[in-house]
Amino acid sequence: MPQAIKLSSTRFFLIAFGLLAMSQIVIPAVQSAELKPEKTKLEVAIAATGPLYLPLLLAADAGYFAKRGLQVNLTVLSATASAQALLSGTVDIYQGGTATIHAIVAGSDLIYIAAAVDKSTLVLFGQKGITTLEGLRGKSVATTSVGAFGEIAIRKTAKERGMEIGKDIKLLYHKGPPDALSTFMLNNADGLIVTPPQTEMAKSKGYPVIIDFYQRGFKIIGPGTGVARSFVQKNPNTLKIFLMGYLDGVKRAIDDPTTAKQIESHYTKVTDPQLLEISYQEGRKVWNKDMTVDPDPIRTVLEQSTVAKAADLDPRRFFDNTLIKEVNRDYASKLFPGQVK
Repeated sequence: MPQAIKLSSTRFFLIAFGLLAMSQIVIPAVQSAELKPEKTKLEVAIAATGPLYLPLLLAADAGYFAKRGLQVNLTVLSATASAQALLSGTVDIYQGGTATIHAIVAGSDLIYIAAAVDKSTLVLFGQKGITTLEGLRGKSVATTSVGAFGEIAIRKTAKERGMEIGKDIKLLYHKGPPDALSTFMLNNADGLIVTPPQTEMAKSKGYPVIIDFYQRGFKIIGPGTGVARSFVQKNPNTLKIFLMGYLDGVKRAIDDPTTAKQIESHYTKVTDPQLLEISYQEGRKVWNKDMTVDPDPIRTVLEQSTVAKAADLDPRRFFDNTLIKEVNRDYASKLFPGQVK
């Protein structure tokens, strides 16, 4: 199992807290029933630290979970390691993409309870001179983990163009977007499919965009909140508190971009103000305020799965919107009036 990177907020909390304290923007007091968590400490695995995860990083550092009596420890793990940790119980929540779906297909009793993001920010690049998907025929593309949305997106697109992954295009897998970008920029791959902020780094170097999957309307669940079904049954209040704290992070990230970019810079190590601004905007356009799970992205993953008969499975087996609908009704609808029901 790859070594985890613990995201201890101790060092950065003072910086983040100072910025938050100086800001005039505050999370409004929203009346909701007082919830007592069944479990006061959550271990949460995330797949990356880019802008898709910014509301969660901000919520943890700003103390939005702690104010409700919940300690949230964040750990960066690869998708495969996160799924294994979720199954073993060493991780309570996997805030990530397709690994939850693949684990359920394999027979694990996991489930999505919310979708923090349901639109893709993936971009497919080519080396200079390669501007079409057909131009990648017989060549290689750097991506992240096996079965992640990078693979799903390019597999689906290749099929639509009469091409086949593994036969016409070779995928080079990596543990995360930074490693995939490095392989590509060293000219060891002909194409690259990643998310921000690595997309902005590739654009800044002049690599041509072959496909912008956001513009294509490609839908995903990533990051989505994946948990064991038994954990939901035992800890419904804890999970509601987690979702409420996350929504506080969404609101703060939208209302206070200066602090949000400061936090993103700390975790991603991106310091260029222009890249941070672009990356922030890429994240902002896909952060969900209503985090109910849509079955369509799950269906897409199942249709592209290499597992026999996965495409025949009912997407409704993979999620339960009960908790997020309650949170939307009691909290998000007041936090984002007129935008969430």
